[in-house]
Amino acid sequence: MRPLICEMAYATGRCMCHKVLRTPFESDDITAMVGRVFQDRVKFHDGSEELAPGLSVHLIGGHSKGLQAVRVKTRRGWVVLASDVAHFYAHLEQRRVFPTTHNLEAVLEGYDKVEALASSKRHVVPGHDPLVFDIYPAARPNMEGWVVRLDADPKERPRR
Repeated sequence: MRPLICEMAYATGRCMCHKVLRTPFESDDITAMVGRVFQDRVKFHDGSEELAPGLSVHLIGGHSKGLQAVRVKTRRGWVVLASDVAHFYAHLEQRRVFPTTHNLEAVLEGYDKVEALASSKRHVVPGHDPLVFDIYPAARPNMEGWVVRLDADPKERPRR
């Protein structure tokens, strides 16, 4: 595991005294993570880092203090898995902000960051939008609505 130093400090620090900021976290997950630290199973890093050729994580922040996006090189170019940087396509397109937010400015700047990391805006994949399953093909015929191929060209997205 390679979590960010600032995210671990956030998830175990004074921000968790505020119910609205701790709702995305499960206490069992946090205590398990602390346990892994004490088992020497965690290597922390700070900021952005290349994990392997064509695979990197990038500090974005915003929704939580140490939120990251993942950038991966595919046959169609650089795809960015936005995770909670942008829950839905509408967040990116309309610069909407998810209600649980650690830093509003970082959220808005994060949209620009993930778009700059991707080959194009069509290469940014939001973390929770069910439209992802409509516009990308399933990885296999029996995986519709479950696993998609982000290296494939997406279909035109329907407008909401």
